[in-house]
Amino acid sequence: MTWQAWFTVAVTGGLFVMLASTRYAPDVLALAALGLLLVAGVLTPQEALAGFSNEGLVTVAVLFVVAAGLRETGGMARIAQRLLGAPTTVRRAQARLMLPLAAMSGFMNNTPLVAMMLPVVDDWARKARMSASKLMIPLSYATVLGGTCTLIGTSTNLVVDGLLVRSGHPGLGMFEIGWIGVPVAIVGLAYVLCVADWLLPERKPPVSVQDDARRYTVEMMVEAGSPLVGQTIEAAGLRRLPGMFLIEIERQGDILPAVGPEERLRAGDRLVFAGIVESVVDLQKIRGLTPATNQVFKLNEPRERRALIEAVVSNSCPLIGKTVREGEFRSVYDAVIIAVARNGELVRKRIGDIELRAGDTLLLEARPSFVKDQRNSRDFFLVSRLEQGVVPRHRKAWLAIAILFGMAAVVTLDLMPVVTAAVVAAGLMIGTRCLDWTVARRAVDLQVILVIAATLGLGRALEVTGAAAAIAGALVQSAGGHPWATLIVIYGVTMLFTELITNNAAAALVFPIALAAANALEADVRPFAIAITMAASASFATPIGYQTNLMVLGPGGYRFSDYFRIGIPMSLLLWGIASFLIPRLWSF
Repeated sequence: MTWQAWFTVAVTGGLFVMLASTRYAPDVLALAALGLLLVAGVLTPQEALAGFSNEGLVTVAVLFVVAAGLRETGGMARIAQRLLGAPTTVRRAQARLMLPLAAMSGFMNNTPLVAMMLPVVDDWARKARMSASKLMIPLSYATVLGGTCTLIGTSTNLVVDGLLVRSGHPGLGMFEIGWIGVPVAIVGLAYVLCVADWLLPERKPPVSVQDDARRYTVEMMVEAGSPLVGQTIEAAGLRRLPGMFLIEIERQGDILPAVGPEERLRAGDRLVFAGIVESVVDLQKIRGLTPATNQVFKLNEPRERRALIEAVVSNSCPLIGKTVREGEFRSVYDAVIIAVARNGELVRKRIGDIELRAGDTLLLEARPSFVKDQRNSRDFFLVSRLEQGVVPRHRKAWLAIAILFGMAAVVTLDLMPVVTAAVVAAGLMIGTRCLDWTVARRAVDLQVILVIAATLGLGRALEVTGAAAAIAGALVQSAGGHPWATLIVIYGVTMLFTELITNNAAAALVFPIALAAANALEADVRPFAIAITMAASASFATPIGYQTNLMVLGPGGYRFSDYFRIGIPMSLLLWGIASFLIPRLWSF
């Protein structure tokens, strides 16, 4: 190998060591490694920056917008509530999540599937009082495993199928790969269910009322015609809200204290809750519940365009000593008080009857411009907007779901490339006002995008310097001319390069080597092609080997070492199983 190749190997190895052993941001480390290759002349500026125009990168970025559209409308929450249920343990939650997703990803591209589920799983974990870091990697792994079961399950399968046909061999059947994919998926899912609970970190602990001194009192009303009418408190999901509890129900002038889980809701019920601000926000997002104060309907701005804002009443506020109704708060500030927190006390009065005091923290529904207008006002000590405090556009929920499944359908039927379908779906989400452009812009996770772009540049360096081909060729030669040993090595080489240069690039790089090895051994290339397909899809040891692994990196609060800890044993286990079964299913 040339010095450029050795230098690239050293930089790539150093990057992985740094990612595993330090807490520096992965995007900073990856960009620094790419910068070294650029300064050393290993890559031209065009090659180093080519990752920023990569289709996979654009796809991931645009899918963040699609996922935001689902979150803003509450679309997937409707489906997920029935699909995921209310598990009581982490292992049950993982099973409820992984099994249906693995089945779905066999017939649906896994990248949009993960994008669809990210906001749903995040909300679900919070409501179930579980750490999202216990569920995000299982989410990605389940879709990866499911994708190995059919020809259309992942783009890698189609790449290898195309390479087979181009080399003059019969292509793969729709379910042919399932003979090895299904057993591998079963073992992989069982492995995750057995070890994920103690190998994955508790990176985001559950919330509780004690975590926050701002203990809000909020009053909500069950709307007429609400889907909650007739449901029990338990079934409506109002009993297990994290950091919040139901104090009482006011029904036609009667007070029902200490409400049991089997109490059924009626139209017009006024529910009084106490809890932390995050759970108050969750209440605002439940379809069929609305703030009990009718003042919210007197603001000119539509609810979906308003923001939830926290403001602390100062000692110079002119409304101190007056009730909210007497002080005409809505008319004075063009904002409506949703909830009040007062030094951890329960404020049992209705919002309009609460007498304001200095130091009261108010949760307001107002125009986003309220923050700018009141930031320097003497009436409030502190004014801040809650980023997740937008009221869902429930009327658009089924439209957002239709856009998502339409995107998945055209990709699955191969009517449109993934990147094109994702761009169209994101455009439709914004164009139909499922979300605003400002929300769409904030939805893109810049750290994930930078990591993908930088690591694609590193993969390009391994290819152009010849380092990847030299390493692969040397490893295949080490098999000593035995077909089974060669297959084991080819699987291992593909698996290694998948973690370094992405799955499709790894498959395209190793296939010609496998074809040459099969010809030299006078063996059928098919078992080697199957091994490449499985190894290139089964990326578990790092977040950069597969798009879905990168997509869950931020939401799960993971470090690279978390993937190493759970993913390396899984990769080795599946390597052994695949190497044992493939020669028995496809003879040499």
